[in-house]
Amino acid sequence: MDILSTKQDGILTLEFNRPERKNAITAAMYQAMADAINDAEADAAVRAILITGKPEIFTAGNDLEDFMKNAPTSGDLEDRAVYKFMLALSGATKPVVAAVSGAAVGIGTTLLMHCDLVYAADNAKFSMPFAQLGLCPEFGSSLLFTQIAGYPRAAEKLMLGEAFLAPEALEMGLVSKVVPADDLLEFARGQAAKLVALPASSIRTTKQLMKASRSNAISDTIAAENKHFGAMLLSPEAREAFTAFFEKRKPDFTKFA
Repeated sequence: MDILSTKQDGILTLEFNRPERKNAITAAMYQAMADAINDAEADAAVRAILITGKPEIFTAGNDLEDFMKNAPTSGDLEDRAVYKFMLALSGATKPVVAAVSGAAVGIGTTLLMHCDLVYAADNAKFSMPFAQLGLCPEFGSSLLFTQIAGYPRAAEKLMLGEAFLAPEALEMGLVSKVVPADDLLEFARGQAAKLVALPASSIRTTKQLMKASRSNAISDTIAAENKHFGAMLLSPEAREAFTAFFEKRKPDFTKFA
């Protein structure tokens, strides 16, 4: 299975399990994660959620072949599985821990902004190459990353789309801690276990209070990003970016205004 879902000792673990495709995420994988998170919300036995990948890679982001095969014919993205997953993740009342090893590309970085505790291996590498694909930030990242890193740093990462490493992610506040790659999963599980041992109502209420002040702003930002992202998917620039990707060449955006 491309998403491994296990429940043990109060922790739901969701693991990207498609290493032959660098854990690139398909619509079916998004739906599986959305369903698992929604089920966990209704399961009193689950007190924390852990999202992880493989030691060599967290996720390469969207599987572009699958993404374009199922591309919307209009600007509306709300019926897509990725939207359902992000809605479930951002709305989860239970604490979510992420353990990132290797590359976290595109939505692989975006989703971390909706987690509560994010731990990175010392080999972690983050990137948000939306502009390079003729697109714009997604799922609140234009707001959340600016709040996390400050406008100048966020502009550099979101406009240029260049990768950055774990120490910089820690310094900017995207991750909670950097640990040796060999220790990452055990450490993250240990942190999740600490959450499981605490009063569930206290953790849920603390999370709710911390997120309350920005919930409306995030919803509004996601709606605005969604509108632009959907329209830009149909643009000549995005078509050129995706065509160049599949043809394994550098895209040429100079012909577009």
